[in-house]
Amino acid sequence: MPPPTAPEDVYRHGLRLLLDKDIPAWVDLWDPDGVFEFPFAPDGWPARLEGKAAVADYMRGYPDHIDLHDFPDVEIHRTTVPETVVVEMRGVGRLVDSGTSFDMTYIAVVTVQNGLFTHYRDYWNPLVLLQEPASDFTGRNPR
Repeated sequence: MPPPTAPEDVYRHGLRLLLDKDIPAWVDLWDPDGVFEFPFAPDGWPARLEGKAAVADYMRGYPDHIDLHDFPDVEIHRTTVPETVVVEMRGVGRLVDSGTSFDMTYIAVVTVQNGLFTHYRDYWNPLVLLQEPASDFTGRNPR
């Protein structure tokens, strides 16, 4: 079966890879020149990642800090631009070091071309993670 190419299918496939903790396969969904933006990034956290290598570096430690269990609420909205979708979702799990529950809502604007993420703007709430230092998977504060 060929890999998905429709934006909503690529996005859902990516969520499955995150739940499987297969970060390398999730990174493989990125275009080499893809851009990952975080408009609400707190001080010291990256606001923009340029290129697949930067995305891979950013996500490398994610499963060691955040153990995702489910995305119970996912709504994908098509836009007038066929390659772009708007996603409303909720991710739940636990923070690995503390065992604290993780419950985050997201809104993302995602563009997919040729089955790869080319632009991903992630509007997550940093206040949820800033309350729990163990959640910092960015390498900003090494354990």
